[in-house]
Amino acid sequence: MRYFSPWERTREVEDYYLESVVGNITDQRKVPFGDAVISTRDTCVGAESCEELFTPHAPHIDMSLNGVEIFTNSSGSHHELRKLDTRVNLIREATRATGGIYLYANQQGCDGDRLYYDGCAAIFMNGKCLAQGSQFSLNDVEVVTATVDLEEVRSFRCTPSRGLQAARAAPYKRFEVDFWLSATTTAATIPTEEIQIHFHNPMEEIALGPACWLWDYLRRSRAAGFFIPLSGGIDSCATSVIVFSMCREVVRAIKDGNRAVIDDATRLCGELPEDMNAERLSNHIFHTCFMGSEKSSSKETRARAKALAKDIGAYHTDLNIDTVVSALHSLFAAVTGFSPRFRVHGGSDAEDRALQNIQARIRMVTAYLFAQLLPQVRGKTGGLLVLGSANVDESLRGYLTKYDCSSADLNPIGSISKTDLRAFIRWAEDAFDLPVLHDFLTATPTAELIPFTENEPSQSDEVEMGMTYDELSVFGRLRKQSKKVQLFYTSYAINRHKMTVLTPSYHAEAYSPDDSAQVRNHPECISSSDSNKRRFDLRPFLYPRFSLPYRKMEESVQALEKRAEH
Repeated sequence: MRYFSPWERTREVEDYYLESVVGNITDQRKVPFGDAVISTRDTCVGAESCEELFTPHAPHIDMSLNGVEIFTNSSGSHHELRKLDTRVNLIREATRATGGIYLYANQQGCDGDRLYYDGCAAIFMNGKCLAQGSQFSLNDVEVVTATVDLEEVRSFRCTPSRGLQAARAAPYKRFEVDFWLSATTTAATIPTEEIQIHFHNPMEEIALGPACWLWDYLRRSRAAGFFIPLSGGIDSCATSVIVFSMCREVVRAIKDGNRAVIDDATRLCGELPEDMNAERLSNHIFHTCFMGSEKSSSKETRARAKALAKDIGAYHTDLNIDTVVSALHSLFAAVTGFSPRFRVHGGSDAEDRALQNIQARIRMVTAYLFAQLLPQVRGKTGGLLVLGSANVDESLRGYLTKYDCSSADLNPIGSISKTDLRAFIRWAEDAFDLPVLHDFLTATPTAELIPFTENEPSQSDEVEMGMTYDELSVFGRLRKQSKKVQLFYTSYAINRHKMTVLTPSYHAEAYSPDDSAQVRNHPECISSSDSNKRRFDLRPFLYPRFSLPYRKMEESVQALEKRAEH
């Protein structure tokens, strides 16, 4: 428990003696502290906090039976894909079942970790939404208001069955204050009408949530921008498009006159032109680099990376890493007298993996070199934040090289599935007017780490993993019985150690593999009491062989097959 101990005594209050530094200002020696409600001259107000809304017996239930008409909730609810619907339905049903007015406020922005808090403040009354704030915004503060008629709450609650429960309800301690919440009304005062709740589709959530998260990190870290190794594949493409989405949101905020965003953008770009657009901003702060090989990188992937960088306005560089790879290969051969070969050239599996990993790790080192010095090359100061682009499915499967380009400063797609990323790119092709994205969708996913040969097919991620990305996405959520479950868990176990050094990733799914960011299955915010659960994942990173469960699975399959024969 990092900051406080929870109050465990329901409906109890005690005197809290103030420190003199506070008491001298307020002219008080003590204040009541505990579980109570506040009565004004015209209504009664109660508060529940954050996750209490998500519990089976939320405080607003008993408060409503005690005559509380206005409920407040100061929340710290983090974003997950498709989660807002759950949150909104809970608030709606809370006021539909008990009657009353629910004032929901939520933190908005990044709190310096993997979570993004997605705002969406709202006001509900008797099951109806009267006001809703934005879910993704660069504003520091956002206020929503509504005009309500308290008599509507009292009329809504006027039922015999509710009265019977209210008569049996244990009382809350009330603190009375001598003022009115209601304003003087006239015939012209009209209560706010119900509105339709706006939900972003999952593709919009991917475009906006990680984008706002990245902007918060960029401005708070005082870095000069972002750098990404742009491979020509879906993952680095999706990450780049998210950065472009961030630039679009920043430009929109600049045009809306957001002073804080204007000041941050001016620090990054200098004096802002009147016709500033997302592409110009991207050219100032976003740096991409294709790190290819003459032996294994195709012209198509190189061209895709260059075309995407051009269309989103990024500052793009192109290089080959062959000389560095050759130097390391020669170094090892000179020291050991052994010259490793790729499998397609007659080498063993161990040699093949080692030679692929050399290329992957060189790209990580090169990325940090360029991130540190590119601003100086361009006449700027500061360094760049390196972005990783390993998706959640590959991390769960362990289909990545430890300390390759998956090792970075931030990863905006680290808990998003490949299936969702492909759908996002398909959506962004039209939404952001980026026709080049079609070429990424039709390309075969490949690491391009094995030299081309005439008689061997091109390297394919799905072939090497032994399962498709769609299947991987399913395994991330479900554990179905099949040979591929055994393949998944075997791969998971032998690659588990990679999760201990995974790049901090934007939290978008509850099944993130990140050791340092494991969020429990409950969809709501993380309380202080759960800090240790998040920071120290107790799952081992060295697993025994799964011989017993695999044998039981095979026996179950054989029994089902025999039953089917009869």
